[in-house]
Amino acid sequence: MLSRKGLIPDDFLLTRLAEDVLQPKFKAVQRKARFVAKNGTCNVAHTNIREQGRFLQDVFTTLVDLKWLHTLVIFTMSFLCSWFLFGMIWWLIAFAHGDLDQQKEDFVPCVTDIHSFSSAFLFSIEVQVTIGFGGRMITDECVSAIIILLVQNIVGLVINAIMLGCIFMKTAQAKRRAETLIFSKHAVITLRNGKLCFMVRIGDLRKSMIISATVRMQVVRKTTTNEGEIVPLDQIDIHMDNPVGTNGIFLVSPLVISHVIDKNSPLYELSAFDLQNDNIEVIVVLEGVVETTGITTQARTSYLSDEILWGKRFVPAVNEEDGIYSVDYSKFGNTAKVPTPVCSAKQLEEGGGMALFKLQESTHPKASVRRRRVKQSSLSQDNPTQQSTGQEEDQAQSTVQSTDLLTQAEI
Repeated sequence: MLSRKGLIPDDFLLTRLAEDVLQPKFKAVQRKARFVAKNGTCNVAHTNIREQGRFLQDVFTTLVDLKWLHTLVIFTMSFLCSWFLFGMIWWLIAFAHGDLDQQKEDFVPCVTDIHSFSSAFLFSIEVQVTIGFGGRMITDECVSAIIILLVQNIVGLVINAIMLGCIFMKTAQAKRRAETLIFSKHAVITLRNGKLCFMVRIGDLRKSMIISATVRMQVVRKTTTNEGEIVPLDQIDIHMDNPVGTNGIFLVSPLVISHVIDKNSPLYELSAFDLQNDNIEVIVVLEGVVETTGITTQARTSYLSDEILWGKRFVPAVNEEDGIYSVDYSKFGNTAKVPTPVCSAKQLEEGGGMALFKLQESTHPKASVRRRRVKQSSLSQDNPTQQSTGQEEDQAQSTVQSTDLLTQAEI
């Protein structure tokens, strides 16, 4: 209709139809279920818990762990129920003493100006929240009324302390501080000081520091013991490369946390090919004390096999400008490709280490071809008769090299 009226050209409509008709559809690859999500939440569901009463033994923690909607409903209902309960008690006291009947001039009631349940309910609210409008007040005529007044004051103070403390703890939870502790989207495995290392980058967006910050790593994988027992979530600790000897860090600017893959590492036998076919998950936990509140906070993330980049390293994100160290968070997760052996750390150590890898890098086919060309030109200038012999030898060497490259490619 729009094309007939001249509002939209016909060729645009035909193009949109062509794009909408032929749309390739790809099936999503089923990934390994995460034990810890990227935002730090644990992917664990607790089912078939028979002893539900254990949660009521620690009411305060249960209230803090509830959702905000449930907490606000409980907060409101606790006050309403207490006001309604003591309003009923005040109405019963007035009814038993005869305050609701037609009173004489010299009659002294337990509580003045209570004529119905609504007035008793209003008096209950005035007592518990200490408003006191001046119309209703207690007298010394009834001892029971004085006792109920004391009980209601104590109950009101307890409800205020519990509910206000619960609201404060929920607003001051350390989970909110963990929102500004960031991790790199990918982890990398590359060479550092001649050894294969597993590295991630962490940072803090706030200027207030995390005191006594520590980093822990664990590898979660499915393993089988020597007795045939299957452990679906085997948690193996990873030791950090810290010269101090502990996992403590000074988190002022983004840091690259490194783990040397040695004989004691669970990644010792992992190669680049095994990384793509092995279902492993590396969990990184950063915890410390918030400087402003003194509450311990914890931030978590995890890296699956397809989120670990082999042969890359993080680009620098800290620069010195006008005597101040500037952090460019746009480069926080950027990586650069570097020469890295694709074999495992075990194969690299048993095969000669970095000396053999550097030797293989130096004997690149392009360098040998360049040297042969220089040698060929010098021979042609010295002796023309030896030129043909040198060309035949070069052709034979190139044939052997091409055969070796094809063999390596097939392997």
